[in-house]
Amino acid sequence: MSADAVLPFSLLTEDDLFLFNEGSHFQIHTKLGAHPCSFDGHAGTYFAVWAPNANWVSVIGDFNGWDTAAHPLRPRGSSGIWEGFIPGVGKGATYKFHIGSHHRGYRVDKADPYGVFHEVPPRTASVVWDLDYAWGDEEWMRTRRDRNRLEAPMSIYEVHLGSWMRVPEEGGRSLSYRELADRLVPYVAGLGFTHVELLPVMEHPFFGSWGYQITGYFAPSSRYGTPQDFMYLIDRFHQEGMGVILDWVPSHFPTDEHGLAFFDGTHLYEHADMRKGFHPDWNSYIFNYGRHEVASFLLSSAYHWLHTYHADGLRVDAVASMLYLDYSRQPGEWIPNRYGGNENLEAIDFLRKLNAMVYERFPDVQTIAEESTAWPMVSRPTYLGGLGFGLKWDMGWMHDTLKYLALDPVHRKYHHNQLTFRMLYAWTENYCLPLSHDEVVHGKGSLLGKMAGDDWQKFANLRALYAYMFTQPGKKLLFMGGELAQWGEWNHDSSLDWGALQYPPHQGAWQLVRDLNGLVRSLPALHRLDCHPAGHEWIDANDSDTSVLTYLRWDEARQQVVLIALNFTPVVRHGYRIGVPRAGFWREVLNTDASVYGGSGLGNLGGVRSEDTPWHGRPYSLSVLLPPLSGVIFLCEG
Repeated sequence: MSADAVLPFSLLTEDDLFLFNEGSHFQIHTKLGAHPCSFDGHAGTYFAVWAPNANWVSVIGDFNGWDTAAHPLRPRGSSGIWEGFIPGVGKGATYKFHIGSHHRGYRVDKADPYGVFHEVPPRTASVVWDLDYAWGDEEWMRTRRDRNRLEAPMSIYEVHLGSWMRVPEEGGRSLSYRELADRLVPYVAGLGFTHVELLPVMEHPFFGSWGYQITGYFAPSSRYGTPQDFMYLIDRFHQEGMGVILDWVPSHFPTDEHGLAFFDGTHLYEHADMRKGFHPDWNSYIFNYGRHEVASFLLSSAYHWLHTYHADGLRVDAVASMLYLDYSRQPGEWIPNRYGGNENLEAIDFLRKLNAMVYERFPDVQTIAEESTAWPMVSRPTYLGGLGFGLKWDMGWMHDTLKYLALDPVHRKYHHNQLTFRMLYAWTENYCLPLSHDEVVHGKGSLLGKMAGDDWQKFANLRALYAYMFTQPGKKLLFMGGELAQWGEWNHDSSLDWGALQYPPHQGAWQLVRDLNGLVRSLPALHRLDCHPAGHEWIDANDSDTSVLTYLRWDEARQQVVLIALNFTPVVRHGYRIGVPRAGFWREVLNTDASVYGGSGLGNLGGVRSEDTPWHGRPYSLSVLLPPLSGVIFLCEG
């Protein structure tokens, strides 16, 4: 086909170009990339790509024998965008952009940065595709504001789609999006989680990166199906009353030649100076957040997942690496900002712009920051000087708690502050308590394997950990496999240890997670004030000698009060006295030592009536039995 087969048609307006070059276009994905359409009576596809330092750009694909001269694109003024309409090219065609650069005669074939579908790795071409889908989640979308707000219960099941469950009779392949809809959705619903969080589903060439080395920022991985198949999975979650949070990675991208790196023969998406542009931990490139067109690219990616795929939130990965210029760098390996500091001012501006855009356009979703430092006001509004996230992962809680539970109980009284410290800062941010994938890989062992003691004690410690986590202020996140109490750490190349459920201790852990989810959802005191200091009140934070913690959770009207008592030693505490604010019967609504969970079956015979014995500065008290290595939850019924 001759070169003049590329017709001079454009979807881009002058406003599009202005906003894109200004860094404030959050829907540029609707114009750049490949868009099937009609022009001048011809059905075909409009192609557009940003490559300002190129002197030649053409579209190559299976429709022209990958001929670099067959379909050249035309530059659009001084915008840096190359575009054109190719008749006869339709859905399913594979393509790349062939780019010739001013830089030393550089030639390269690139996947479409805005591509909505790509070939199954290790193949790297993009695929012309539409995003038509008939959604069935109207009820969810109409009511999700109430389900996603900070006052709502939020218990998140974190999933790596490729290894949650495999098909052993077919070579151990991963499930497809539609198979996951039939298996994962009812499973998570049965466990009582309110949300799932998916490790990055955006297209990535190396499966072992778990999705954190993204090349396709607008495309779900074709390993599991088409874009419509992924929409169907989200749709099914919504129809079952569960939200879907997507892990999103604007912090870095891989060096693969077909991806964003050195895109047009220059460092277009990344910084040219590797002291700012290369990440030493992950051998990947860092986005140049100060470049306006890069900001438009990332903003549009976030918008795309929330709008096109009806996602209910974005968990933003590795925020700390974005905020600090010296992150994981030695002196002399980084460049200070214009004030001489280590703060990445461009990244800060970008994150604020991102969150402002998200909450303006999608006020019923949440953004969640994985931020591991003491950076202030991560989850505070931008108009107050914050970064504007809705929630922040409490990494300090996770590290302190797991470190504590790895100790022999005889030593725990000397480390009691590892459990109580978080309440000193608990209200500085809106926190999510994560027991995530990062804690069960790279030789760290499984959650069960981290626990101290013999096998019985390990299971008991794990059950106590879950009671502690689910009753603490903050939203909850548990990585898949934690509910099985599996012995082995997570392996992305194999399935979870589903066989463990045939054994009572593992079945007991699964049942406990389900019951804790149900309790958190049914009791307003355990979720309404997760992010407000009025929702938590210590009874005794200082009983280090017995390694016991006692505290209250309240609802906003202070009508409902829940008492939590945690015994982190294997010693049974008979007649343990706890001060309470109200007289009446305190029903034991959950006991992790119950035999149904694999415990010893000790408890309080359904509950305890208060006595007129002042204790802990309160007018009444309870005399309770605290089972070994356990959490016991009481609800005051008056």
